Amino acid sequence: MLSVKTWWFDKPSLRDLDVKQVKLHGGDVVAQLLGVVGRDAAEALKGAAVQVPRSHFPTLSADEFYWSDLIGLTVQNLQGECLGQVADMMSNGPQSILRIAPVADPAADAAEKAPERLIPFVAQFVIKVDKAAAMITVDWGLDY
Repeated sequence: MLSVKTWWFDKPSLRDLDVKQVKLHGGDVVAQLLGVVGRDAAEALKGAAVQVPRSHFPTLSADEFYWSDLIGLTVQNLQGECLGQVADMMSNGPQSILRIAPVADPAADAAEKAPERLIPFVAQFVIKVDKAAAMITVDWGLDY
């Protein structure tokens, strides 16, 4: 996102703004946008979703993935047991974390419902990501 020169904002309506300057500040992104002059104009963008066209994403190496490409993939362990689907991704700073939602089992009652799982997205646990098969294989037991 730091190298993209045009961002799309959904507030007050969908529009594009050119980026004059951008940098990381702590854990936040700070940007100066062309046409946004003064504090009031900047405050008006608070809470807006920032979008970047996929065509502007940098090319990744074979072992890198955009979070959006992982959401929805089925996760199974080395024993072939389905752990669920990637519902979301999050970061704890040093690494990304897969948030795995259990696959709904209509036969199970509420007491038997499988828990949500959080699996660090690191080589120790993530064995293979196969986007074509929509599958992530992990070294993670059902009882973890």
